[in-house]
Formats: sequence, C-alpha cells, structure tokens
Amino acid sequence: QVQLVESGGGLVRAGDSLRLSCTGSGRTFNRYTIAWFRQAPGKERGFVAALNWSDGSTTIADSVKGRFTISRDNAKNTVYLQMNSLKPEDTALYSCAAVPPHRSFYDNHEYDYWGQGTQVIVSA
Repeated sequence: QVQLVESGGGLVRAGDSLRLSCTGSGRTFNRYTIAWFRQAPGKERGFVAALNWSDGSTTIADSVKGRFTISRDNAKNTVYLQMNSLKPEDTALYSCAAVPPHRSFYDNHEYDYWGQGTQVIVSA
C-alpha cells in the first residue's frame, strides 16, 4: 500500500512560479514511477511529468517542457513539480500518482495509487 499527499498549490499570477510536493509513504513507495497529472474543469485528466524512482529518469509532457521540471528528495520520499512561467491555461487540479515501472506512465488508468490533489489557479 502506498499513500500520496500533495501540497503546494495556490493562486498565483501569470508568470509566477510554484513548487508542488508529493510525499509518499509505504514500504514499497520507492519501487514505483511517480507522476503528476492535471485536470482542468470540463477537461480530461492529462499527463504532466513522471519520475522513475529506481533510476531517476524523468519525462515531461511537451505541453509544459521548458517550464516544468520534476525532481525528488530521496530522504523525504518526496517528488517535486517545479512550475515556472505559469500561464492561465495551467489552472487545474494537480494530482500525483504511483504506477509500477513496467506499465505505461502516460495512461492514468494504469495507476494504482493517487493523492487527493492540490489546486493551482493562475490568473491573467
């Protein structure tokens, strides 16, 4: 069993930065790929970024590449999503999730565990 807790969301202006945190617990947490997804009102949940805990490799969605980065702190069992140059279209509920590394991390249906999400609102 893995538990995920997100934090760091908020209301910011366009051009600002935010760092989201996803802290995991459970004895098998470090065997998973941890990813961030986002869902805006009326839209489907979409992939943002993923980090493979075992080798540290990362993948960033093209839509946010160059503005968002994903990283981790091993000691804190935490994955971060650094979001720079935020735009109003980045407004969404951001959730982190855990998937076994042999499954596709792009497909949100493959994920076993989800956090409760943290809201990000970017004003123009």
